[in-house]
Amino acid sequence: MIYTCTLNPSIDYVARVEDFKEGQLNRTSDTFVYPGGKGINVSRVLKHLGIESTALGFTGGFTGSFIKDFLTQDNIQHDFIEVSEVTRINVKLKSHKETEINGHGPVISLENQQDLLQKINKMKKGDFLLLAGSIPPSISDDFYADIAKRCKDKGVHVVIDAAGEALLKTLKYQPFLIKPNHHELGELFQTNVHSKEDAIFYGKKLLEAGVQNVIVSMAGDGAIFLNQDTVLLSNVPVGTVKNSVGAGDSVVAGFLSQVTLERDFTTAFQYGVAAGSATAFSEDLCTLEQVESLRKQIVIEEIR
Repeated sequence: MIYTCTLNPSIDYVARVEDFKEGQLNRTSDTFVYPGGKGINVSRVLKHLGIESTALGFTGGFTGSFIKDFLTQDNIQHDFIEVSEVTRINVKLKSHKETEINGHGPVISLENQQDLLQKINKMKKGDFLLLAGSIPPSISDDFYADIAKRCKDKGVHVVIDAAGEALLKTLKYQPFLIKPNHHELGELFQTNVHSKEDAIFYGKKLLEAGVQNVIVSMAGDGAIFLNQDTVLLSNVPVGTVKNSVGAGDSVVAGFLSQVTLERDFTTAFQYGVAAGSATAFSEDLCTLEQVESLRKQIVIEEIR
């Protein structure tokens, strides 16, 4: 089973304004409302690709109910913990530029946190758990590391899609996969990653720190996959970028969809790049048909 965990999910209210003017009345040309959060995005893409998962995390109030109802209608399993405050709303404004206004999110009590840890303690050897997104201020930044240690002891494969200290503290517990973009990779080592050579150099440092597999997305320059056995380079397919929300999450989902089917890492990496690109070229998260179509354009080169 694949479990996804989103500590601070949201409703994403996406508004398109053709000619946004600050300080004036603006009217939308299109609006969309989706459940948001990196783990939830991964669960949704996995479902589109025919792979089941269970979404975990914290929800509250009418906004939390919207998220659960949305996932239920899409036949996505979920087992959220109810909190006393409402789940946040994030605003994504699309005009000349893309602007995001993210809500703060509810306070997560120690009791709520223990409830989640109890669910994780019941996972079985060979399961996958994705920890995705930032840790809310009410939770210690050791929380992901605590979960990663529990999973390592149980033989559960942990995937981390986070940044900064929350990520760094998990590395000694040998996460199965992490997926920084080149900016996030540079931030981890307090430098700038400008080229594929830079990404490979610092990606190998993550392997030395304990990570089993690394995917580094390089935007229009493709992506890189590294583990102790190989380094793979990928191009990106041709298309018009319409949406940056969920593209990285789609890379993770595409990759996991093939790993859990026991496909090789080259195939999994190709599916990941295809899924990330398909979401970037769409208004919402990718579909299986879009992924399969774009996969034909993706060339994987092994350089070791």
